[in-house]
Amino acid sequence: MLQLTKLKKTSDLDLSMWWSDGVQTTISIKRLRDECPCAGCKGESVLFESYAPVKLPIARPGMYDLKKIDVIGNYAIQPLWGDGHNTGLYGWDYLRQISTPVEDVSASR
Repeated sequence: MLQLTKLKKTSDLDLSMWWSDGVQTTISIKRLRDECPCAGCKGESVLFESYAPVKLPIARPGMYDLKKIDVIGNYAIQPLWGDGHNTGLYGWDYLRQISTPVEDVSASR
């Protein structure tokens, strides 16, 4: 089972993550917020009904200001953003999927 072993803010713009399989990934703080998996950001389906959230055309003040990250159990992180948003639970598999392996980042520069 894939586990996050270390999470570190490596700059004002990026987070680095180390995984139990030895891979290191990175993600920009902006992308982390833009990919928030909560129902308010991504929508949800309940039974036969679907909810699609309205996309805001502009960023709200504090939207990309990462205040803190809580680890939830041994399966997810929950960021708190400067605008008060904190309902996104990023499970390990989802977090790994939206982040980029460090080798790929250096190869693209």
